[in-house]
Amino acid sequence: MSEIKVSAERDYSVLLSQSWRNSLSESVQGRSRVALIVSETLASRVEGLDLGSSEIFTFAIPDGEAGKSSVTLLKIWDWLGAAGFTRSDLIVGIGGGAVTDFAGFAAASWLRGLDWIAIPTTVAGAVDAAIGGKTAINSDYGKNLIGAFHSPIKVIIDLDWFGTLTDRDFAAGLAEVVKCGFISDGRILDLLRGKKTPEIRKDESLVKELVERSVRVKGEVVSQDFKESFAREALNYGHTLGHAVELDCGYSMRHGECVAIGMAFMANLQLDLGLISKELAGDHLQILQDLDLPIKYKRESWPKLLAHMAVDKKSRGNSLRFVTISEIGKTDRLENPDPKKLYAAYEKVSS
Repeated sequence: MSEIKVSAERDYSVLLSQSWRNSLSESVQGRSRVALIVSETLASRVEGLDLGSSEIFTFAIPDGEAGKSSVTLLKIWDWLGAAGFTRSDLIVGIGGGAVTDFAGFAAASWLRGLDWIAIPTTVAGAVDAAIGGKTAINSDYGKNLIGAFHSPIKVIIDLDWFGTLTDRDFAAGLAEVVKCGFISDGRILDLLRGKKTPEIRKDESLVKELVERSVRVKGEVVSQDFKESFAREALNYGHTLGHAVELDCGYSMRHGECVAIGMAFMANLQLDLGLISKELAGDHLQILQDLDLPIKYKRESWPKLLAHMAVDKKSRGNSLRFVTISEIGKTDRLENPDPKKLYAAYEKVSS
């Protein structure tokens, strides 16, 4: 079992465990009540879970981004109240990034903050959403606009969960791994170049190394900058346009697929602005295409995407803001680029 330490408003461990059940059982000792918040499709997989003397309450929420709503949150608050949850009790989120985002915010908002544990079941959840303490639900005006910084007391990653994923979902998670490579750890890109998603999935040691390296990237950034003053923004590379695409498509595409489009857009924008080399821009597109991730989106959506980006969390006042790189592992920020340059870059990733 590998253990990675994260320091934020609290210190906690990210465990790469061979048995999430055993690790969770060891982590809940002394808790009277444990709420398992799980996606509807995974609810059957937690049936019969034995957590010793802890009383278990299971709350299934809609899959994906549909579960991250104020309506669902109100139901959870009512359930926690009816079950008598107190500040010494525990919430556990079991599912993809949407579930752990939601569970973390439910924990942050009930009684001004309950302890919680994240058990991510997807690649994206394991390397990104469950790490760092950003919890949230969605608004009609954008993704994750309602939330709080509230770190888990532990994250338990069991790679066996990934066997439940389709190749499409696995590849979507790898988009966040690719991002970690470009902003911090070039070895990740070396491990990915020339490989297809099915090939990666078959190599358990490779998957473990990619997950561990990506978790370390996020853990180190979060430990430096918990509340996204500057350094943590680097983790949003490709996300400004990516979140806009998610909103425009009504979350019909996977988060990682949208981030992939966002990174392809940034490759072209940075190349046009002279911020990166032609080789580095090409590296973005080749790696993403090899993983069968999308790098194009609808041309006619540009006006809506531009409006969505204006209310992105990285914007400051009326300033549109993007995370950029100058080389692998070196990030910066770009504010209010020329609208013509933005559209020219988007045209190259539009269809």
